[in-house]
Amino acid sequence: MDFVTFAGAILLGLVEGLTEFIPVSSTGHLILLVDLMGFRGPPGKVFEVAIQFGAILAVCWAYRERLLAATFGLFGDADSRRFVRNLLLAFLPAMVLGATFYGFIKGVLFSPWVVSTTLILGGIAILMIERRVHLPRVRAIEEMSPRLSLGVGLCQALAMIPGVSRSGATIMGALLLGVDRRTATEFSFFLAIPTMAAATVYDLFKNRDLLTLDGLGIIAVGFLAAFLAALLVVRSVIAFIGRHGFVPFAWYRILLGLVMLTLLGLR
Repeated sequence: MDFVTFAGAILLGLVEGLTEFIPVSSTGHLILLVDLMGFRGPPGKVFEVAIQFGAILAVCWAYRERLLAATFGLFGDADSRRFVRNLLLAFLPAMVLGATFYGFIKGVLFSPWVVSTTLILGGIAILMIERRVHLPRVRAIEEMSPRLSLGVGLCQALAMIPGVSRSGATIMGALLLGVDRRTATEFSFFLAIPTMAAATVYDLFKNRDLLTLDGLGIIAVGFLAAFLAALLVVRSVIAFIGRHGFVPFAWYRILLGLVMLTLLGLR
């Protein structure tokens, strides 16, 4: 692993960790950066997916007490069972559709043009949703019904299109379905755990014959950088959203998408 590759892996890991849990599309940022930098990691887009697991572990660490309480309370606490049930139901659409359309997603949609376009469209959608008057009916994950949880999961499935943003689709979908901001954001954090863990394992399995020891080293560097950056974001993003809402993220998406379309058009 040369210095340029090492530095690139750190940069991409930091970007992944900083963007995974805000509605700007971490996958989209990675695709754009890889294209601009000419970064050459492990084949099959394994690097971009695997380092997302570092960000997921940051959530597990930040919310370890709640996750442990839900796990040990499964057989004796109704709230814990509802918490786990809602996560599994919301995870189901992405699991089924991701496995079904894996080849098409990786082969066709992982494009800077697709990302730039969906960044802009997603930003416009966030602005429109933020202008609606939200009257939340649900203020805790345990209060979410099975139908509502599945609905949020269907919204998350839209994020299989790079640039849409998994957290953005989940949070905006939950807001439209009557969940308050804090609960929608936290649910997005927790839902990332099974979703991205499954995506990482599936991707590594599909590309297992292409991995090398050097490739694993690059992944480890990006993984650690993503974990540390995500830990910082998870601890601060809810407070930021409480003060500023999602509008700043929407304008950032639109600006980035326009800049990237311009750069791509000039090639």
